[in-house]
Amino acid sequence: MELVTPSYGLLFWTGLTFCLLLFVLTRFVWKPLLKSVNARSKIIEEALKEAEKARQEMQALNAENERILKEARVERDAILKEAKDAGTKMIEEAREKAKAEGVKLMESAKSAIESERNAAITEMKAQVAIFSVEIAERMIRESWSSDAKQKELASKLAEELKLN
Repeated sequence: MELVTPSYGLLFWTGLTFCLLLFVLTRFVWKPLLKSVNARSKIIEEALKEAEKARQEMQALNAENERILKEARVERDAILKEAKDAGTKMIEEAREKAKAEGVKLMESAKSAIESERNAAITEMKAQVAIFSVEIAERMIRESWSSDAKQKELASKLAEELKLN
């Protein structure tokens, strides 16, 4: 049992060694260790703050990028709509112009046909008048001796007219 119960001298020297070791560790090791831990803690805290700041900046940049992309899409859509409207307007103007030209050409062609028709009718009337005068002239020149000769002359002149 003596081994389990230490003596007073052993307790004294163990206590003194412990206190001396505690003093030396507190004086020379504990303060630099705390300084190092505190410095490391500050570095970690600053790094976390910087990371949070960077995250917020990234969120702001992402929001800005989204806004710019949205504006670009809106602008692109507006430009495309404007171009489509301009194209539609140009096509519609070209159709209207072509339609007006077509109507103008049709009216011109109708008036040309009408004038040609009138000229042809006038020429036919003149030809009929000339033929009538020639027939009358030939009939007068011929002697009117009999009815048979008149009929023969009329059919002969009619055949000549058909040939011309």
